[in-house]
Amino acid sequence: MKVVETYSHLNGLEYLLIHKPKLWDEIKVVVESVDAGACKTKVSKEKTMKGRLLYSPIDMNKAYKKLLNDKNWTESRVSYWVTKDERLIRKILTMPPEEQKEEIEITGATPIFSYNQTDYVKDRVAIEVQFGKYSFVAYDLFVKHLAFYVGDKIDVGIEILPMKSLQAQMSSGVAYYESELYNVVRQGRGVPAVPLVIVGIEV
Repeated sequence: MKVVETYSHLNGLEYLLIHKPKLWDEIKVVVESVDAGACKTKVSKEKTMKGRLLYSPIDMNKAYKKLLNDKNWTESRVSYWVTKDERLIRKILTMPPEEQKEEIEITGATPIFSYNQTDYVKDRVAIEVQFGKYSFVAYDLFVKHLAFYVGDKIDVGIEILPMKSLQAQMSSGVAYYESELYNVVRQGRGVPAVPLVIVGIEV
């Protein structure tokens, strides 16, 4: 596979090129190391593509997972506590998790444990490889990457997506670069408030 498009949101790519060029090169090497042909294993059962051999999101995810894990990209979590009181949430947002819980309990409210998880983090950079449905990408961009950034765990988030040309050879409903680029651009230049690099890949 290969990287064919990139979109830099809030100077995410520029940050990588200046501060972490080796990591950016490493990511491109990982993409280029994925054997797309070995991932074309799914026989479609959909009416419009019945019997057609498609690229398998499961197999592509496995390929990326192995290559990234081999280069020491590892899973990470950001834990936090929530409650139903909006003012209280605003007050505790920047506190460490243990202080959040204590502050909620002091008011007599019930603290609810929650967390965000990302599969690949290394040297304050997070990667999400997304071959899932459209809603998963929105969650990555507007919740996961943002939570890790606000929590001071990362400086930039990377979202790897298939181009439409690749997505057309996958199951219906899979998100693709051109559509998600539109969704980010239409929010305005400052939303989401986290530096990002959206990466479009194809065979």
